[in-house]
Amino acid sequence: MKKRRGRTSRIRRRKLGRSSQSRGVNESYKPEFIALRKWLKARKFEDTNLIPACFPDTGRGLMSKTSLQEGQLIISLPESCLLTTDTVLRSHLGPYIAKWQPPPSPLLALCTFLVAERHAGDRSPWKPYLEVLPKAYTCAVCLEPDVVALLPRPLAAAAREQRMRVRELFTSSRGFFSSLQPLLSAAAESVFSYRAFLWAWCTVNTRAVYMARGRRQGLSTEPDTCALAPFLDLLNHSPAVQVDAAFNEESRCYEIRTGAGCRRHEEVFICYGAHDSRRLLLEYGFVPRASPHACVPVPQDMLVKYLPSADKQMNKKIAILKDHDLIENLTFGWDGPSWRLLTALRLLCLEPAEFLCWKKVLLGEIVSDVNEKASLDVAQKICRYFTEEASAMLQKVSHMKEKEMAGTHQLALVETLWAEELKILRASAETLSSLQTLFV
Repeated sequence: MKKRRGRTSRIRRRKLGRSSQSRGVNESYKPEFIALRKWLKARKFEDTNLIPACFPDTGRGLMSKTSLQEGQLIISLPESCLLTTDTVLRSHLGPYIAKWQPPPSPLLALCTFLVAERHAGDRSPWKPYLEVLPKAYTCAVCLEPDVVALLPRPLAAAAREQRMRVRELFTSSRGFFSSLQPLLSAAAESVFSYRAFLWAWCTVNTRAVYMARGRRQGLSTEPDTCALAPFLDLLNHSPAVQVDAAFNEESRCYEIRTGAGCRRHEEVFICYGAHDSRRLLLEYGFVPRASPHACVPVPQDMLVKYLPSADKQMNKKIAILKDHDLIENLTFGWDGPSWRLLTALRLLCLEPAEFLCWKKVLLGEIVSDVNEKASLDVAQKICRYFTEEASAMLQKVSHMKEKEMAGTHQLALVETLWAEELKILRASAETLSSLQTLFV
């Protein structure tokens, strides 16, 4: 009998601190996962708790086969399954790396190994792992230029800078790639194309786990902290969960323990960190839904946009904010303007006669009703400006989707980000309106 999928395919929400209730579709029967499981088993890994599945909210991830208890060990991946710089140095690339000057960075070594093994195809002992890796990525470095232009300005600038760094690393490494020609069955420049290198860079940047290591002979002094962890890297991010994840020196395994329980057939998550949505899009290529860490940053130029240009004390006020680390990380969030943002605006809105009270402002004290009202008014104006910008950008994205002027999936990511920021700004506007009524 065919299973009913109506209820189980609906998106269900769970309170913060617990994993998603969205039902997943088991994918462990697929050939690539059967091959991966055999490959892992040959390397002494046997998992009994988790299986690959596809979820409505997050796509491919890992589903619990049984109920998981708080503190339970859910993955213990042997060192033999990890792809580290030691893996690279022990491989056929090792002698070439040892001879190359200046020494390649750990990141470059990992990227080079991935490209070379992908080129080797069936001859690569890592093929079962390579087959389950994404064929393409959606982190900001991969977005089309016309899509990057639709991002919030600070994020667009960060995306362009990231793209430039990756391109520079690729360009500066062409000589090293050419030295590997004896190992390749095709021209080095075709194997190590920018597209292939970008795929490898994104693989390491989005999927590696943190594993601090000392410097390896033949590699540069840059930190060696990345390890690719097959199967484990299928776990998706949720800001609501807590896990303990680290390499166990005694067992020589990378281990993950749950911070909370998880029901049978639910998706199991890890947390990449308390990152806002812009950071997650930049580094990992996705925007989570209703993240508690989502916010709208306020850059320095917006702080003074609605303040009197004739304020002779403005330079001193800005200097004070910089001295006390209050010029950055100023945000609007789900619960309104942050304490840092309001504090900065209170100081900037001080009247000449109140300026000597700036230390009280930094301590969180209200200097006067006039100052409080002025700072709330400026916050509301900034919030309104960003709200209008978000609405305009959503219309632009919608127009581009209709015209199919760029990749639909890339535009959907940008649309999700702007829609979330618009919700945050509207929530902040309501909070500000409530506060303003106290100082009418």
